[in-house]
Amino acid sequence: MPFGVDHIVKAVLDLQRDLGTLPPERQLAERLQVKRHQLRKALDTLRRSGDLAPARVRRASPEQPRYGEELVRVTNPLEILELRLLIEPGLARLASVRASTHEIAGILDAATTPENASSGAVDFAFHLAVVSAARNHLASELYKMLRQLGVDARVRIAGTGAPSCPKRIAQRDSEHRLVAEAIARRDPEAAEAAMRAHLLSVQKQINERTNAAAFAA
Repeated sequence: MPFGVDHIVKAVLDLQRDLGTLPPERQLAERLQVKRHQLRKALDTLRRSGDLAPARVRRASPEQPRYGEELVRVTNPLEILELRLLIEPGLARLASVRASTHEIAGILDAATTPENASSGAVDFAFHLAVVSAARNHLASELYKMLRQLGVDARVRIAGTGAPSCPKRIAQRDSEHRLVAEAIARRDPEAAEAAMRAHLLSVQKQINERTNAAAFAA
């Protein structure tokens, strides 16, 4: 007797609760005794609802790098931030509409830097949580690429790394919380505006440090 998607969704959630993690798709289909295409529909439903993490994207082979060496050479943190300014406010808007309760809880939690935590890792986790909650896989991969370019030693300008000063971290956390709270309120306009204001603040800091480094040189 064929199973409906809702039945398979419930079975997957029950199994995830019991095991803590899910086996590979082929094994999962065999365990639930369902067709692969039926299972994929159920998994897609769970991912869209936020009850299941997005599917992993296969890494590019060495012969097909995610981006070319020439791109790394010619870009810089300010260009990367300009592109983030074009993309992330809109994704924050989408997140305020599409995020699940679980995703919102994660965004709120990531908005504050724990004591002794890596500032850069916390910042990345917060922004990735917002981007992921927008439910646009292409945008998520693009964002990861931008951040990877931003931390590459070949494009970093002296002094433009993640903030380490407690005052700066507190300021960043305050800006992150404004974004998170707007998303939690399901307020698209406020979420978009708060993310834009935050990135403009980061842009200002990078400009100041770049100018200071040029003056010192």
